[in-house]
Amino acid sequence: MSDEPTVLILNGPNLNMLGVREPSIYGRDTLGDIEAACADRAEALDLSVDFRQTNHEGELVGWIQEARSAHDGIIINAGAYSHTSIALMDALQASELPVVEVHLSNIFRRDSFRHFTYVSLAADGVICGLGVQGYLLALEAMARLIQEKE
Repeated sequence: MSDEPTVLILNGPNLNMLGVREPSIYGRDTLGDIEAACADRAEALDLSVDFRQTNHEGELVGWIQEARSAHDGIIINAGAYSHTSIALMDALQASELPVVEVHLSNIFRRDSFRHFTYVSLAADGVICGLGVQGYLLALEAMARLIQEKE
């Protein structure tokens, strides 16, 4: 059993299509590539990661609820649910864990409906527009947030 803090990294709908879905917006890296990069960065930061993806809102809510007692922080790219899901916001707030929101694209350079996210209302920080690097920066921020919480 590891004494390293564990970070839950959640990915929402359509992120399983990375690498083939609109590469001009989301890049050519697959979700597997992102997971591998996160595992490497987490190891360097003395963190463990639990990396998951689902296309189902209720499953994300369930995982967030479980995280309250099983994880030390949450990094979330909720995809389109970021802009629509009060349920995710409520679950993240109830988790009482540090939360960092990530978006691969710069949501502020896209459709106006993407400029607001419910997830950001529950997040300690938001990183957008930096592609895969956003996840790695989120891990660095999470390491600091966890350390400050201890």
